[in-house]
Amino acid sequence: MTGPKRWNRARLEAYECGIEPTPQPVGGGRFPVKYYLTAMLFIVFDIEIIFLYPWAVAFDHLGLFGLVEMVLFIVTVLIAYAYVWRRGGLEWD
Repeated sequence: MTGPKRWNRARLEAYECGIEPTPQPVGGGRFPVKYYLTAMLFIVFDIEIIFLYPWAVAFDHLGLFGLVEMVLFIVTVLIAYAYVWRRGGLEWD
């Protein structure tokens, strides 16, 4: 390394970036589990909705069987959504 060696408190910290570190909260700044559960719910519902695209593309080839299966799938998703909604899983506090 060439150049001046000016050591300060920020450079001596692990993973320094040249900015003075701010004090961490007592709990380590952790997020409540509710945030992670809400994020996982949105991911699950998004993945379930992704299944609608191949069905829409192949709708002509599936016929009545495909329609019945998709109606059952959508009803299952709506039941799960209603359950989560009634339990307060989508409320952002």
